[in-house]
Amino acid sequence: MDFGTLLGLAQSAAELGLICSLTALSLYLSYSMLNVCDLSTDGCFTLGAVVGANVSLNGHPFLALPAAMLAGMLSGFVTGFLQTKMGVNSLLAGIIVNTALYSVNVAAMDGASLIPLNKADTVFTKAKGLLEGSLIEEQYKLLAVLVIVAAAVAVLVAFLKTKLGMSIRCAGDNPDMVRSSSINIVHMTIIGLCASNALTGLSGCLMAQAQKSVDINLGNGMLTIALASLLIGRTLMGRGGLALGGVGVVVGAVIFRLVYAAALRLDMPAFMLKAVSSVIVVAAISLPYLKASWEVLLRKIRHKRRGPADA
Repeated sequence: MDFGTLLGLAQSAAELGLICSLTALSLYLSYSMLNVCDLSTDGCFTLGAVVGANVSLNGHPFLALPAAMLAGMLSGFVTGFLQTKMGVNSLLAGIIVNTALYSVNVAAMDGASLIPLNKADTVFTKAKGLLEGSLIEEQYKLLAVLVIVAAAVAVLVAFLKTKLGMSIRCAGDNPDMVRSSSINIVHMTIIGLCASNALTGLSGCLMAQAQKSVDINLGNGMLTIALASLLIGRTLMGRGGLALGGVGVVVGAVIFRLVYAAALRLDMPAFMLKAVSSVIVVAAISLPYLKASWEVLLRKIRHKRRGPADA
C-alpha cells in the first residue's frame, strides 16, 4: 500500500470519526452529565438522516441540519416524557422509542429502504464548490465536518456553563439534592435528552449527506460506536474540564474509526466488525481499571523489596 492510499484511508476515517463524534457528544451529555443511558440512539441517528435527506432533496441542504436536530429533539422529548411522566424505566424508554422510530423512519422514507442523494446538493457539495481551485480542495469534506464539529463542541461547552446547563449537570450528579432545591429535575431530564438527541440527529444528517444516501439500517450499531468513542476519549483525556472532555470525545471517535479502518484493510470479514467494536469498547472500559490495578501491584512489589532492606 503506497503512502497516498494510506493517507486517503486516514482522511476517510477521520471524516467518519468526526461525524460520529457528534453522536458521542450526545452520550457525553446524556450519559456522563445527565447520568441517563439513552438506548434510542440508533433510531434517532437514522431519523436525523432521513429528515435531513428529505429536506436536502427539496433543495435546502443547510436547512436540513436544523431540521434533523429538531427531529432529534422530538425523539429526545418522547424518551424523556416516558421516563419522567409515564414512570417508564430509562433503559426501557430508550428501547421503546428506538423500536417505534423504525416504523417512523420507514414511513418518512415512503416505505422504501433507501433514499439516494446523488442528485441533491449537500453541505459537502457546497463546501467543494467554495474550495474549488484551492490547495485544500480535496479536503473539503474533512474541513466542512471539522468546522461543524468544532462549533458543536463550543456551543455544548458554553451551554453546560450556563445556569440551565449547570442545573442539568447537577440533576445528573446529585438528583436528591436537586429535588430539595427549586430545580425541577423532570424538566432538566427532558431538556438534557432533547439537547443530546439533537446532536445525534445532526450526526445522522451529516452521515447521510456525506454518503449521498440513507439506508433504513444506517443507525445500527451507532450506540456502540458512540460509547466506545466516549470511553476512549475519557481514557485519553481523563476527567478534566468540560472543554477537554468534549475534545477528548471527538479524538476518541477519530481513533475508533482509524482502528475500524485498519481492521477493514486487514481483509477482516464484514460480520467480524461488530466483534471488533465490542473489543474496542471492552478495552476502553478496562484500561483505566487495569492501569490502576497495575499501579497497585507495582506499589506492593516495591514495598516488599524495601521491607528486608529496612529491617
